[in-house]
Amino acid sequence: MKTAMTQDNRFTQRRVRLQIPKYFHQEPVISRLVSDYHVTVNITAAILGANANGDGWFDLELRGIENHVQEALGYLNDLGLEVWRETDQDGW
Repeated sequence: MKTAMTQDNRFTQRRVRLQIPKYFHQEPVISRLVSDYHVTVNITAAILGANANGDGWFDLELRGIENHVQEALGYLNDLGLEVWRETDQDGW
């Protein structure tokens, strides 16, 4: 017997750009998206300062069940990180 898919448990993908300040360098921010929120993370681009002394910028694809992706985005917002979601008009 098949279970009907609801909007909260359907598979989704979101593209985001994320700024991680240098004071978070010792925190496993991206790793926690996988382990705590069960989201697959694909890093499509990254910019780090020399010797990782500055802020890091990451373009990420987050894939998973809709509510897991939303919870993962909430976690990033709760940390106070700058998060930009991809838009249809300009790509960012």
